[in-house]
Amino acid sequence: MSTEILSPMPGTIFQVHVKEGDDVVEGQELLVLEAMKMENPIVSTTAGKVTQIGVKVEDKVATKQLLLVVE
Repeated sequence: MSTEILSPMPGTIFQVHVKEGDDVVEGQELLVLEAMKMENPIVSTTAGKVTQIGVKVEDKVATKQLLLVVE
């Protein structure tokens, strides 16, 4: 079953800590979203393998935009 990780708010991707094919655990920091001059960690809500990354560093994202998929 796939889990889509969505942006909780508009902002800019500051760091990406994983790549496609990486195994992740629940609660692991996947990337950092900079919004309102604050760095917000985006963590995995499930364990699995990263199958898709839809953003890169310095991308601007909107609320509920797909960031990555964990399967």
